[in-house]
Amino acid sequence: MRRSSLMVAVLLVALFAVSFSAAAQGSLAIVFDVGGRGDLSFNDMGALGGDRAKQELGVTVREVESTTTADFLPNLRALARTRQYDVIAGIGFLLEDAMAQVAAEFPNQKFAIMDGFVADLPNVMSVNFSDHEGSALMGALAATTALELGADTVGIVLGIEIPILLRFEIGYRAGVKWAVDRYNAIHGTDKSVRVLHVYTGAFDDPARGKTAAEAMLGQGAVVIYQVAGATGLGVFEAVEEFARAQGREVGPPFAIGVDSAQDWIAPGFIPVSMMKRVDVGVFTAIQRALDGTFEGGVTELTLAEGGVSASTLEDNVDMMNEAIAAGTVTPAQRDAALAGIQRAREAVPPSAWEALYMLDDLIRTGAFEVPVALDAQTAEFYRQTLQ
Repeated sequence: MRRSSLMVAVLLVALFAVSFSAAAQGSLAIVFDVGGRGDLSFNDMGALGGDRAKQELGVTVREVESTTTADFLPNLRALARTRQYDVIAGIGFLLEDAMAQVAAEFPNQKFAIMDGFVADLPNVMSVNFSDHEGSALMGALAATTALELGADTVGIVLGIEIPILLRFEIGYRAGVKWAVDRYNAIHGTDKSVRVLHVYTGAFDDPARGKTAAEAMLGQGAVVIYQVAGATGLGVFEAVEEFARAQGREVGPPFAIGVDSAQDWIAPGFIPVSMMKRVDVGVFTAIQRALDGTFEGGVTELTLAEGGVSASTLEDNVDMMNEAIAAGTVTPAQRDAALAGIQRAREAVPPSAWEALYMLDDLIRTGAFEVPVALDAQTAEFYRQTLQ
């Protein structure tokens, strides 16, 4: 009897240990925006954050697709009702309204929204990104590229003129100004680079983006940064067509992508993208929930915290592998795109990459502070002074 009782006790302890370990590992749910995995954008970035949480934190991850925006509310509510997730993460600002409603219904459930804002709910972590810092890196690369190629013009095509896009524009201008000053100090010159900007008024109109970019190319822009969502696809098209009309299979001119690693869209003509690291946001949310530091309100992830970054070839590999897993890209397509991306990166002057990396270090260490504009008056001030 004693031996039997001892074995039962050992078994119970083991079962308790397994149960405790599983509970300690945590559980994460991710609700994707429309399009789901394989979109080579925010959803895939969110999925990468979940994959990292599995590997580094040992959490279980449930992914929920949204066919239409009408799915957001029932998806979030169904997950919250189970009361089994440490964090429910929503990918993208379009989930704001649905998350605000469900979070109010389930005040004990922790939520996190990526690149969005839900006000006045202590159980919602609104994860935003220091896009002005990442945009400064793009400005440094663009301006140095222009100067090294004997040009004096770069551009930025944006969507709707709202505060968050003003941050992008002025951050880009700050990077341009820093790079021009650096170039002149090195070479003993007095050169300048003008920044053309257009707010197209839309995030879903590639034709407007193409028209804006064509006008900039006609004025001598050799690098154009797109910050316009799907409208920016027209920027990529304009840049590639302009280059090919001159018999080029690789830039210049160049375009710069945004939000995710978009270099694959026009291989050979997009050497880099300014990435909002949604993967870091998702990982941070679940990590803070598990270590007890989760807080509602706005959490802005800076360049130093990995919240934004310049895309690398490895970032593009990760993104395209996500698309392969989702069945939207083949390995052959991935390999062809990566070869084009590499050619574009090699076509950018080495000094432009040096400028980008140097400014990256200065921002991370606090030696250079990127100005922020959140209203039209402040933006106009910086347009006049950052020249």
